[in-house]
Amino acid sequence: MNKAIVGPERIVVGRKPLWKRILGCWPLYLMLLPAIVYYIVICYVPIFGNVLAFKDYSFKKGIWGSPWVGMKYFRMFFTSYDCRRLILNTLHIGFIKCILEFPFAIILALLLNEMRALRYKKLTQTITYLPHFLSSVIIITMLQRILAPNTGVLNQIIGRFGGDSSTFYLMKAEYFHRTLFLMDIWRNIGWDSIIYLGAIAAVDQELYEAANIDGCNRLGQIWHVTLPGIRSTIGLLFIMGVGGLLSSGFEQMWLLRTPGNMSVADTLDVWVVRIGLQKGQFGYASSVGLVQGVVGLVLVVTANTICKKSTEVGLW
Repeated sequence: MNKAIVGPERIVVGRKPLWKRILGCWPLYLMLLPAIVYYIVICYVPIFGNVLAFKDYSFKKGIWGSPWVGMKYFRMFFTSYDCRRLILNTLHIGFIKCILEFPFAIILALLLNEMRALRYKKLTQTITYLPHFLSSVIIITMLQRILAPNTGVLNQIIGRFGGDSSTFYLMKAEYFHRTLFLMDIWRNIGWDSIIYLGAIAAVDQELYEAANIDGCNRLGQIWHVTLPGIRSTIGLLFIMGVGGLLSSGFEQMWLLRTPGNMSVADTLDVWVVRIGLQKGQFGYASSVGLVQGVVGLVLVVTANTICKKSTEVGLW
């Protein structure tokens, strides 16, 4: 039993030892165990493989038996012809994914929250969630059919109105970023809005009543009550999103690449897989992957520091 120390001004209740508290909540810790094992095996154990960035890897000698080469691969990459192009392409796509797309899920969550017809609200949520469960292969195959020259839906509509129906949009670099942006919004906006809807549901309803008494309309309540109420959630998700600025996503970029858009669609993620798996230069590819990870960590720490000083919201 907990022991209580009674004093003239306060009562101090002793805490149970950690192992007793764990045993008391063992079903919860048992449910947490698969997640812990997943992150240890998938995320933490592979960290030791970063040593390949400093070794001339050989299958015969293994990771630890391969000779050290120091910073050779890092110098090779930063002095290569592809370095500037790959970094700029990755930053451009990262900016689209992490910054430009970020507000749309918040806007959708606010709109869904304002819907009073429960049936239509659930229907809208279901329609916007569904694309998230489709694989990139299916989505991009659909996109290729829609944007195909002459036979694609978009070109057929343009042709009906007297326009040029032979445009091959996926082969033109100038359409790549717009296509990626619209495809990403369609796929992720509904799923990303779930967290914001949960945060909005936790906002104290008395605040809305007080704002209504003060003569605040619905738009004013969104601005002065809802958005400040979910500020911490927005800040945390933004900080975590910034860490992916140098990660464009391999699968999507690999499938969208064509000879016509290669100048803007070739990113660090695609280059790492191409150099590492196709050409077998594992050390060289690992060095670039390590740079991406370090830069992502620096961006997260920087964004967390700035957000914590300006809004008092942070990951730690």
